Amino acid sequence: MNTPRNITIERAFAIPMDEQPIELVERKGVGHPDTICDSIMEAVCVDLCGYYEQHFGHICHHNIDKGLLVAGRSMPKPGGGLILEPMKLIFGDRATYTCNGQFVPVGDIAEAAAKRWISEHLRFVDPDGHLLFQNEIKPGSPELTDAFARKVIGANDTSVGVGYAPFSETERIVLAAEQHLNSAALKERFPEAGEDIKIMGYRFHRSLTLTVAIAFVDRFVTDAARYFERKAALREELQNFIASRNHRFDSVSIDINTLDDPSRGEGGMYLTVLGTSAEGGDCGQVGRGNRVSGLIPFNRPQTTEAAAGKNPVNHVGKIYNILSHELAGTIHRELAGVREVVVSLCSQIGKPVDRPLVASAQITPEPDADFTELKRQAAAIIDRELDSIGTFSRKLAAGAFRIC
Repeated sequence: MNTPRNITIERAFAIPMDEQPIELVERKGVGHPDTICDSIMEAVCVDLCGYYEQHFGHICHHNIDKGLLVAGRSMPKPGGGLILEPMKLIFGDRATYTCNGQFVPVGDIAEAAAKRWISEHLRFVDPDGHLLFQNEIKPGSPELTDAFARKVIGANDTSVGVGYAPFSETERIVLAAEQHLNSAALKERFPEAGEDIKIMGYRFHRSLTLTVAIAFVDRFVTDAARYFERKAALREELQNFIASRNHRFDSVSIDINTLDDPSRGEGGMYLTVLGTSAEGGDCGQVGRGNRVSGLIPFNRPQTTEAAAGKNPVNHVGKIYNILSHELAGTIHRELAGVREVVVSLCSQIGKPVDRPLVASAQITPEPDADFTELKRQAAAIIDRELDSIGTFSRKLAAGAFRIC
């Protein structure tokens, strides 16, 4: 019989995020080079999980969390520029290439997953013409491969995952703003707005400043006058969208492409050929983009683990990071009287993933809440969800959760 899990519930004494004087939140959109890397490596992981399950009845060892998007070279120009050199996507880390005597076409699976993701998310990138692929995924070590065949799956590492709930108002606005700018409906009205969008939200008390970078697609921009006209229209569109969110900020200011300089002509505009800076300006790397919350929240506790591409069976850098956010969200939704909550999960290498070294929740209660009862109920939720971690991992393997 297993001993009780080590679950601790504490009262948090931190000031709730919305009441702190300064908050900084960043969101890298779907076309940002780092987000491209994270998203593709996760797509490869999901497809590998599906292949392993279909052919062998279980998920084999793999980690596809090392990836690099090497920028190409381009020559943007009003009316339409040129791609001079394609981008290069390098797949890295480890995977199982043979199981039960059968060969697994890891490289083909990875390339197909990448091409599908690009076709679905980047309107102007041709995965056959604008990208080169380099497979550096090597076979896994016998010890790691054997670990996946054991009845009790042990954690691959000693590590910590941390999540929180709910989002602050700044976090909600930053996430919603990027998703709106990259929505299909907006692209129909503003086709010149590329997918490479980054938003930095800075809140000082009740004033919010959004600094927005949008890679304009040059074929829709005839000249500088058109560029600045459409930029102003996008700013108005975003202002109206944020106003429709019924926020509680006293003021919201929006700055778009602050490096622009009308006096420099073509050189003073943020133009791209394909809608992403990866075509000629910026490289991308797994783990440098959004956390599993979909944001980079600088005031929040977070880990340096990159969840994208890690296996969903025993890699706690993925499992615990996403599960901690799910636990925090469940506690906040199900328990009246929880104002904010932070959940931390710490593993021990080799120990069962459903029995962390410690599962900790720090709760900021409402003033009239019964904290003794909140502690009991929160511990029960954590215990319940850890009991079903196998179901959670299967959902991870199917790509059911946001990774970036």
